[in-house]
Amino acid sequence: MNKCAWLILAGLMLLNSLTAQVNPEWNEIFAKINQEVQQNSKSYSSLKTATETIGHRLTGSANGQKAEEFAYNLLKSYGFKNVRYQPFEVESWSRGNLTVSVGDNDKHLQVFKSVSLAHSPVKASVKLELVDMGNGLEEDYLSNPEKVKGKIALVYLGVLPGSKPGTKSLHRSEKTAIATKYGAKGIVVINAASGGILLTGTASVTGKLIPIPAVCISKEDGLQLKETLAQKKQIASIEMSNFSGLIKARNVIARIEGKSIPSEKVIVGGHLDSWDLATGAIDNGIGSFSVLDMARTFSVLNLKPARTVEFVMFMGEEEGLLGSRAYVAEAIKDNSINQLRYMLNYDMTNDPKGYATTAAESKELFQSIGAIAQSLDTSYKNIFTSGAGLHSDHQPFMLHGVPTGGGAGGVLPNNSGPCYHADCDDFKLVDEKGMKNTVRFSSMLLYGIADAKEIKAKHFTDAETKEFLLKNNLKEPLEIAGEWRWKD
Repeated sequence: MNKCAWLILAGLMLLNSLTAQVNPEWNEIFAKINQEVQQNSKSYSSLKTATETIGHRLTGSANGQKAEEFAYNLLKSYGFKNVRYQPFEVESWSRGNLTVSVGDNDKHLQVFKSVSLAHSPVKASVKLELVDMGNGLEEDYLSNPEKVKGKIALVYLGVLPGSKPGTKSLHRSEKTAIATKYGAKGIVVINAASGGILLTGTASVTGKLIPIPAVCISKEDGLQLKETLAQKKQIASIEMSNFSGLIKARNVIARIEGKSIPSEKVIVGGHLDSWDLATGAIDNGIGSFSVLDMARTFSVLNLKPARTVEFVMFMGEEEGLLGSRAYVAEAIKDNSINQLRYMLNYDMTNDPKGYATTAAESKELFQSIGAIAQSLDTSYKNIFTSGAGLHSDHQPFMLHGVPTGGGAGGVLPNNSGPCYHADCDDFKLVDEKGMKNTVRFSSMLLYGIADAKEIKAKHFTDAETKEFLLKNNLKEPLEIAGEWRWKD
């Protein structure tokens, strides 16, 4: 067989494989989804209203409660009769006062623009030597394990320019945990975004208070400090006060009962909460309000796939995946965890060009769904990616063997990446077309999975989950977080 004939045959085999995955009704259903979202989507307008009338959506705050009620009432207005709150108790944290200053000695210190990282102590007052610990990875401490003991660590948020090839990054909470492990009495994190932007977010791997103060300073100030430290010793002072206490928060859940396999469930969710420096339009307004509009689309079109579908607005993601952990804990308690066939997560998803999943065996199903989407709009490229990561609401599900996924190939609108967790995360950054694309292509994915005759992605056993996590190099960060539950 010549090369040309082989390529034609391979193409036909792929087409037949994809076609076998498709329910013939999906073409008409997806066309209706496409038209409804293009003409009537409320994702952009609802997010605009929320940012204007609520503001930030910090879990445990009065604004957080308003956000929960906003989502609940919105789902009710879309015709959902089966809407409920899922309450959980959370250790709430909010920032108080902070002063960070650095200088040659403890009497002549320069005040630096700074912000506390969440779950820092309720009160802290330290004035100690500042030590440059590079990227803040384990390897940066091993050459001199005593270097930072009793001192304050200065670490870069991402990976420093000039680092050796293949240097990996860790979450700010993991870098804080490593600094604490080696005896640091405080940590100063240098933001990786330029322009004097300050980043907030949790410095705790557990969602509980950490023992040392953790702060963020700008990239410009941080890199200048690194240069100074290379020449002479510096003393840093951190004075902070914060609030912490147990409060109640609520996930918001709307449900559509499956028409033929109601005992199996597909979840689509996004975190409704945000940090308090801005309105959280990008993180995670564009994700959570897209999920709310997926729910509206299913309701107005009276879509009832074979499996049960739940639309979940998670609270507490920013403070340690608290809402998604609460959902999984309840599912374990009532033995419904094994009914979960897929969890789709939308966290800062915008204008996807394909689908992503932890389960490579979902490729045929996902691309068969995507092929229909692409026939309706050629801007959709039907990209497929498989892999795994941490630090969003899919994580608790993934750690208990549930296949997870969502959008792939999109980009954040209007250069909004540097405003992640920052005071510039404003509604003006949102792109309406990008949100519509998230809603329509993701509604097709959701319906296709929930209505598929077969979902090849299996719910892993505990042993299979361990092997999957090892394969994806997630043991180290999970060990740092205290979430590696297996004994080798």
